[in-house]
Formats: sequence, structure tokens, C-alpha cells
Amino acid sequence: MAAYETTRTAPFGAITTYRFIQFVGSLFGAVVEWNDARVTRAALEKLSDRELDDIGLCRGDIDTIGARDSI
Repeated sequence: MAAYETTRTAPFGAITTYRFIQFVGSLFGAVVEWNDARVTRAALEKLSDRELDDIGLCRGDIDTIGARDSI
């Protein structure tokens, strides 16, 4: 039975290109997460104190919403 080698070295620059694309993807993901937290905080700030109390939050909790998502 003949053996065929299936492992090859990556072409020149392929790893660098992959890492760049990975960096851009993670940067895009971070921006999306930041924007989601911003939109959530803006929506919560529009609620009255009574409405916030109904969902178990107070005004002081709104600032921590974005910080908790990034952990």
C-alpha cells in the first residue's frame, strides 16, 4: 500500500494573513459587543424608576451593565 503525505507547510504569508484576519474579526466582535452594551444602557436609561424596579434594577446598576458583559 502506498503512503501519501498529506501535511504541507503553509504558503509564504498565509499565517500572517490568517492572524490579520483573526485580529480584524476580534476587533469587529469587540465593537459589536460595545455597541450592544451602549444600546442596552440607553434603553435602560429611558425607563422610569418604577419600571427599573419591576425588572430588579436601580439607576446605579445601569453603569455596571456594560462592565459585566465584558467579563
